[in-house]
Amino acid sequence: MEEVIEQLRELNEPVPVPLELPDDDLLVEIEEQLLINLPFGLREFLLQVSDVVYGRLEPVTACDPQSHTFLPEVAANAWDAGVPRDLVPLCQDGLDYYVVDLDGEVTLWSGATGELTEQTWESVWHWARDVWLQS
Repeated sequence: MEEVIEQLRELNEPVPVPLELPDDDLLVEIEEQLLINLPFGLREFLLQVSDVVYGRLEPVTACDPQSHTFLPEVAANAWDAGVPRDLVPLCQDGLDYYVVDLDGEVTLWSGATGELTEQTWESVWHWARDVWLQS
C-alpha cells in the first residue's frame, strides 16, 4: 500500500485547481448520503490519495460536490445504470465501473452486459497498482 501511495504521489499531475483530501467526518456524511458503509480499503484510498490526478482514469473523490468524480454522484449514476446497490463505485471508465464490495474486493462491472465481469482485484490498492498506475 505504501509503495502504491508513494508512486501515485510522484506521478501526481499538476492541475489549475488541486483536489483536496477528505477527513473522516466528511466520509461519514457521504456514507449517510449513500446509505451504505464505505469499505475500509476505499475509505483509506479516499483519505490518502483521492487528491491525485494521474493518467486517463479518474477515481472517485469526496470533497467537491460539483466534481464529476464526486462519489455520491458517481454512485447514483452507477446504481441507475444497474450496478448492484451493495457495491460502491471506485472509478467510472466509459460505460464500465470498477466497484468495491463490502469486503474490499474490486470487480469490473460491464456497462455493455450489465453484469459483473470476472476481472477482480484483491483490494483498492491492488487495483490502483494494476489498473490506475498502468492507465
